[in-house]
Amino acid sequence: MEDKLMAGPDPIQAVLLLRLAGPMQSWGDQSVFNRRDTRPQPTKSGVIGLLAAAAGHPREEPLGDLLGLTMGVRVDQEGTLLRDYHTVSDYQDRPLPQAGVSAKGIQKPTSPAKYTHVTQRFYLQDAVFVAAVAGPAPLVHSLANAVTHPAFPLALGRRSCVPSQPILLGIKNDSILEALTSQPWQAGGHARGAFEKRHGRLARIDRMVTIEAADGDHVLHDEPVSFHPRDRRYATRRVTHLWRSIPTGFPDPVPPADASSAHDPFALLGW
Repeated sequence: MEDKLMAGPDPIQAVLLLRLAGPMQSWGDQSVFNRRDTRPQPTKSGVIGLLAAAAGHPREEPLGDLLGLTMGVRVDQEGTLLRDYHTVSDYQDRPLPQAGVSAKGIQKPTSPAKYTHVTQRFYLQDAVFVAAVAGPAPLVHSLANAVTHPAFPLALGRRSCVPSQPILLGIKNDSILEALTSQPWQAGGHARGAFEKRHGRLARIDRMVTIEAADGDHVLHDEPVSFHPRDRRYATRRVTHLWRSIPTGFPDPVPPADASSAHDPFALLGW
């Protein structure tokens, strides 16, 4: 983003609302050896990375104005955890190479020889989130346009996790908490049907909201500083978890017909 998007020293703030829904999502904030976990809700680094891709930022480019954005997340559909278990072997039954390379740039063999490589990756299945990103209004409007006309493909945490619905929900001129509280429930049809079958067409439902707060009681290590492939850096941020009542978006139930106004098939005969 160009510096001209920053309208003055104290620009008007706006909130960008994003629907994050897909068959699979994965929002990792750490990788330990051959295991890649996912957090139960989107990370800030993942959402900012999505916006950077939409706006056409190469990984090597500084994040610029994107560094000043604040974020909140609402969990509309928790989803379930999926473990993807991999084993990799050489088809000629040769020892697998290690990550280190020789002085000639050739990968060294494993020592002792390792013939099978095991990895585990975790995903969220059928989850739906609403992310709220706040910043200067010109920048937020520019990002909204970028999300609908992305420069690079958009993904929900990893490249293989593609969105199943349009991402952009809209722009609000409220605080992050107010924007997340007023936006109708975005759960999928199956989840909404199950809720209606159990509880009826209630007007509101309680959902968990996570927002950034200087005095937050939880610390997350997902504040992006650099996405450069050789210089990835992250910082910590404080968040707080809240429960809020939000509108379900169910249509008003149809009132029962008045018996006195029911159709009488014999009315034309004068009976």
